[in-house]
Amino acid sequence: MFNQLNYFFHMHSILNQNLFFVKEHVGMFKASNNYDIYNPNSQEMIMTCREEKLGFFTKMLRFTDYKRMTPFDVEIKTTSGEKVLRVKRGVSFFLSDVEVLDENENLIGKFKQKFFSIGGKFDVLDAQENLLCQLKGKWTSWDFKFVKDEVEFAAVSKKWSGIGKELFTTADNYILKIDEKVNEGHPMRLLILAAVMCIDMVLKE
Repeated sequence: MFNQLNYFFHMHSILNQNLFFVKEHVGMFKASNNYDIYNPNSQEMIMTCREEKLGFFTKMLRFTDYKRMTPFDVEIKTTSGEKVLRVKRGVSFFLSDVEVLDENENLIGKFKQKFFSIGGKFDVLDAQENLLCQLKGKWTSWDFKFVKDEVEFAAVSKKWSGIGKELFTTADNYILKIDEKVNEGHPMRLLILAAVMCIDMVLKE
């Protein structure tokens, strides 16, 4: 099972840590999906997730019942501006099909939403559409896990005892913990972080 994780892939070294705190930008008239990503131990902001290419009509549709169908194109960068990854989707009429690109715009993998999933689920695939794991959980409780064959590779939760309360607000803020079995340099790390950015846009909205 774990042999598939013995794979090295050139990606930004910032992805090799195992804990990430994701903090949403809030606003009553917020159309774009913007997040800040922190090292929860040092409480230092290490990355940003921004949707900078939001078109006028897409922005208008974000405030309607068609919000979940709108396309998105977000980039995660370091605080110094280095691109780490890009996540994008076209117009989604029914089920989402999301592409994940690395810092050099190479396709690393995809997410495909599961048909008639309960609570929220999508497949995490590599560039050849081989299944790496599945994101399973319920957005109502913000408890998600990345699993395959009952083996857990990462988890997302709003509950974390090892972080200062000052980082948590009423927004959608949560902790991503990647298991140590996901080796440094493995593309699953990039895909897991990208998937966390998609929970709101694919499953919740």
